[in-house]
Amino acid sequence: MAVFTPPKGAKLINPGTIVLGLIVIGVIIFLGTSFYIVDQAEQAVITRFGKYHTTTGAGLHIKLPFGIDRTHIVNVRSVMTEEFGFRTIRSGRTPVYSGDINTATMLTGDLNMVVVEWVIQYRIVDPFAWTFNVQERQRTIQDVSRSVINMLVGDRAIMDIMGVQRSTIEYEALSLMNETFRSYGLGISVIAVYLQNTDPPAGVQEAFDDVNRAIQDRNRLINEGQQAYNEQIPRTRGEADRLVQIAEGYATERVNRAQGDVARFNAVYEEYRNSPDVTRRRLYYEMMEDVFQDDGTTVIDRRFNNFVPFMNLGN
Repeated sequence: MAVFTPPKGAKLINPGTIVLGLIVIGVIIFLGTSFYIVDQAEQAVITRFGKYHTTTGAGLHIKLPFGIDRTHIVNVRSVMTEEFGFRTIRSGRTPVYSGDINTATMLTGDLNMVVVEWVIQYRIVDPFAWTFNVQERQRTIQDVSRSVINMLVGDRAIMDIMGVQRSTIEYEALSLMNETFRSYGLGISVIAVYLQNTDPPAGVQEAFDDVNRAIQDRNRLINEGQQAYNEQIPRTRGEADRLVQIAEGYATERVNRAQGDVARFNAVYEEYRNSPDVTRRRLYYEMMEDVFQDDGTTVIDRRFNNFVPFMNLGN
């Protein structure tokens, strides 16, 4: 039997050194696998022998070494974003986007095609559910979001989607997505849904622009007509009311004057019946006073034979 003979001048390794080295390596592995640090924005899901054990918060923690306890770090503070119909290539002051027409094209309720681009923002609220309940998490989020937006777009006309119904779609999409994700036990909460663009496909964009311009012109003309109506009708009604009030005032004045004349005539008539001569003379004086009250130059000379004769009060 051959015996191994070390080369001349070679040094043999002391078995104690090997054992010490193994002990040091073991200690390093022990210490490296016994501690973990959780950031302020994170939580750690701990499994022991592959089974869920506990969830810990921020700070320095101890766990069983050598892979007995495994740590799954989950960020529960950051807001995560999913984009649909486009991708942000470069963000900043002048962002750059790329479109995804196959994802964004949808059929509306009035059988038109529309390109919808939207964004959802969500936060993880249950680290355990996020870690264990669903395997294809990102794909599940994308599929649910597409399904909800497709359903809401398919219930509306294209002009409503591009106009007054945008905020309604965002609100309903937020509610429906959260309801679906809760039923799946995904452990997330959608905090915002934004419709970035809702436009017709490029092939019919010009025709839709013409329709939009026509609608805007129609609304402008309606508003101008309504404004003219609001200006003229109240003014005309006010003028009509003024004329009616003037006429009513004139009628009242004439009636009151006539009633006063009647009352005056009746009073004079009663006086005349009681004293005809006195009343007749008084009326004559009043008439002559009215004739000459503004004339201070007229002189009456009784020698004029052809002068209009006045009443001979001496008779």
